[in-house]
Amino acid sequence: MSKKDYYEILGISKGASAEEIKKAYRKKAIQYHPDKNPGDKEAEENFKMAAEAYEVLSDADKKARYDQYGHAAFDGAGGFGGGHHMNMDDIFSQFGDIFGSAFGGGFSGFGGGFSGGGQRRVKGSNLRIKVKLTLEEIVNGVEKKVKVKRKVQAKGVTYKTCPTCNGSGQIMKVANTILGRMQTATTCTTCSGSGQILDHKPSGADAYGMIMEDDTVSIKIPAGVVDGMQLKVSGKGNEAPGSNSIPGDLIVAIEEQEHEFLKREGENLHYDLYISIAEAALGVSKEIEAVGGKVRIKLDEGIQSGKILRLRGKGVPSLNGYGNGDLLVHVNVWTPKKLSKEQKEFFEKMLNDENFKPSPEKDDKSFFEKVKDMFS
Repeated sequence: MSKKDYYEILGISKGASAEEIKKAYRKKAIQYHPDKNPGDKEAEENFKMAAEAYEVLSDADKKARYDQYGHAAFDGAGGFGGGHHMNMDDIFSQFGDIFGSAFGGGFSGFGGGFSGGGQRRVKGSNLRIKVKLTLEEIVNGVEKKVKVKRKVQAKGVTYKTCPTCNGSGQIMKVANTILGRMQTATTCTTCSGSGQILDHKPSGADAYGMIMEDDTVSIKIPAGVVDGMQLKVSGKGNEAPGSNSIPGDLIVAIEEQEHEFLKREGENLHYDLYISIAEAALGVSKEIEAVGGKVRIKLDEGIQSGKILRLRGKGVPSLNGYGNGDLLVHVNVWTPKKLSKEQKEFFEKMLNDENFKPSPEKDDKSFFEKVKDMFS
C-alpha cells in the first residue's frame, strides 16, 4: 500500500473537520467505486487508499498519532496500523453505509464484501491484549509470541442460507407514514445479517458453531513505540459464524516497563550520575548505564553539580525513522552527610580558601537555563 500522505489522498487540509473528512472520503469512494470502474486496477488501488486514509483520519486517536508520527505510527509486520492492508471486505464491512446508497446498496466486484442483494460479510469481534516491553526491547524492536484464546469455527461445521432473508442479511419493511408508504431495510434477526444460519453443529460447538481455541500469535513490534500505543494484527481476533465471514483483529496495547536507571522522555533518555566532591574537583572517568551496555565518559576537573552531558544517538529510535534521540547525563555532586574529625578540620581550613569560594563564570548556566535548554 502507498505511503502517500492521507490528507493528500482525500484532498483536504490538516485542519479539516470530521464532516469535511467524511464528505471528502465519500466523494473519492464514489469516484473510484469498483461498480463504476469494473476491472480497473488503478481505480481499485485508489479506492483502497481512500478507505485507508479515512479509517485513520476519522478516528480521533489514530488521527492524533498520525499527525505526530506519520505512517510510522502504524508500521510493523503482520498487518499493524490504521487501515494498512485493508481488503475490499474490510472496506465494505466498515464504511459501506457511507456510499452504498449511491450504488443501490450492492457490490459485485473484486471478491465481494456485499452480494447483489446487499448482504454484508460478518466480521468477528476484536481481541485486546497488553504487551509489556522493556526499554531495551523498545529501543531495538522485538518480536513477541503471545498466546491468545480466540473463537474459531469448529471443524466440520456447515451453514445454510437463512430462510428468513433468503441470504441477503436484510429484511425489507414497508410502513405507512404521513409522507406515504416508506420502505426500509433492517438487519435480519434470524442470522444477524450474515445471510446464513447453522446447518450442522459439531460436538462441543456452541449455538453458532464456534469453539474456543488457543492460538500463538507472532507480533513484530517496531523500535520506538510508546507507552499506551495500540498496534493491530489483522485477522487474529475472533472468527464469526458463516462460510463467508472474516475474522476480527488483535489489538495490542503497549505497556512500557520502568528501567532501573534510565528515564525516558520521548526519544531522549536521562541518567542521574552521582559523584563525590573529590571526583568533581579532580576529574574522573566513569562508567554509566546505557541501553545495550555500559558507556565510559570523562568528567573534567572542576565539573559542577547540575552539569548535563549529552551523548548523541544513545537514546530511543524515532518512529518516523529520523534517527535516535540522545542520552542526557545529569551530574550530581554528592555532599557527605557525616565527616570524620580530620575531614572536618580539612573543610574548616578551606572555608576561606579562594579556590573553594563559588565563582560562577558567564558560561555556567543557572538551573532554570539548563531546564530550558533541555526542553528546547
